[in-house]
Amino acid sequence: MPQAPAIEARIAARSPLQKLVAFFVYLFERVMPDPFILAIALSVLTAGLAALLAPKGSLPVILTSWYGGIFSIAGFAFQMILVLVTGHSLASAPAVQAGLRRLVSLATTPSRAVALSFLAAALASWLNWGFGLIIGVLLAKEVARRVRVDFAWLVAAGYSGWVIWASGLSSSIALTQASHGNALNVIEKLTGRLTPLGETVFTTYNLVPTVLIVVIMPFVLMATRPSEADAVIVEAGRLGPDEAPEPATGRQAGFARRVEHSPVATAVFVAAGVAALGTAAVLGQLSFDINAVIFILLLAGLALHGRPMAYVGAVKRAAGLTGSMMLQYPIYGGIMGMMTATGLAERISEGFMTFATAKTFPFWSYIASLVITLFVPSGGGHWVVQGPFTVPAAVELHASVPASAMAVAMGEQVANMVQPFWVLPVVAIAGIGVQRVMGHTIITFLVCGVIYGIALLTLVPVG
Repeated sequence: MPQAPAIEARIAARSPLQKLVAFFVYLFERVMPDPFILAIALSVLTAGLAALLAPKGSLPVILTSWYGGIFSIAGFAFQMILVLVTGHSLASAPAVQAGLRRLVSLATTPSRAVALSFLAAALASWLNWGFGLIIGVLLAKEVARRVRVDFAWLVAAGYSGWVIWASGLSSSIALTQASHGNALNVIEKLTGRLTPLGETVFTTYNLVPTVLIVVIMPFVLMATRPSEADAVIVEAGRLGPDEAPEPATGRQAGFARRVEHSPVATAVFVAAGVAALGTAAVLGQLSFDINAVIFILLLAGLALHGRPMAYVGAVKRAAGLTGSMMLQYPIYGGIMGMMTATGLAERISEGFMTFATAKTFPFWSYIASLVITLFVPSGGGHWVVQGPFTVPAAVELHASVPASAMAVAMGEQVANMVQPFWVLPVVAIAGIGVQRVMGHTIITFLVCGVIYGIALLTLVPVG
């Protein structure tokens, strides 16, 4: 057992950035309670702020909106559970496992491992947030089986790649503002015009900071590697089997068992699913939203597992990870209900608007988004709360309306690094404590928060 002086020497050898990360990990592990307790505490805080500040913060409104909000999010919660289950089931397919093993063969050192996890997750997240949320942690698990590395640091790197999702092709705010007649298209309702992705996603003020983050963050993450004194190594055996066990399908099995393990049923379902997606695309009715992500993950998982019961087994194993999500998402639904019904979100946004100008309004919308995301962590739900007050203020101030909308999206994705809502499926797959992971992702929050903030102050055109 190492002597105290030797431990103290290793601690003293930490770099300043390592010391900062070690402090945050220490802080989160000892101060931050379980996310369920945190969700309850945020509910109490929201109710208190609503009673003090909101225009409709009476006790009956607070209680009824809290109760209604708990159940209003049920559909979304089930969607997120399906994203986790179908994504995890897809990843457990033998072909995917083989592909991951080939990819992680590039990760021969801890620094390469963390860079690979971040970059793969960032690319996947920019293309589609649902896939990106999962791919980073799956890579982290595969890497951890082969490289001796602090597992929480690796998982945090994968989750950090998700920090650019709302600046990408599946940004819920950007997509809804580009969709005619969409219920969340606040800009169209107030100005009568659509906002194409060329005015939101494919702009200098969005692409420059996003590319900068993709370039810089791997080096930041490498620099935050825990010292030997702080590293927590997870044994490969605790990460689960590489592949799902193959079910027995001997000839002595009865008719029912042969049908269950025949690829015919899978082929029929997958063919019908592909035909349905193709038909919707031809008719111009295909929207690459969360339902499409789930359906594609389902079809791909079935196809790669081949046999129906092999996929059923994968789903059963993945379903065991969803307990915390089922418990906590309704609590956040209650918070969102109180924020919306009492007018608390409106009051917060209005507070930032009182000192904004045409030039600075997108930046202050971004800061307001960082705050509101702590209470309303769902991208679509967040826009429902903040959008109706952001767009009119931008019009009145002659600020850039598209940039003001994207500022809300940027604040959403950055604040997700310190909000447990979205990290829950990640830590469920990884089998690791959320506090230690967030002790690392707060560095991502600080670095990316500054980059996006500067971009909104310097690169956004006025009007």
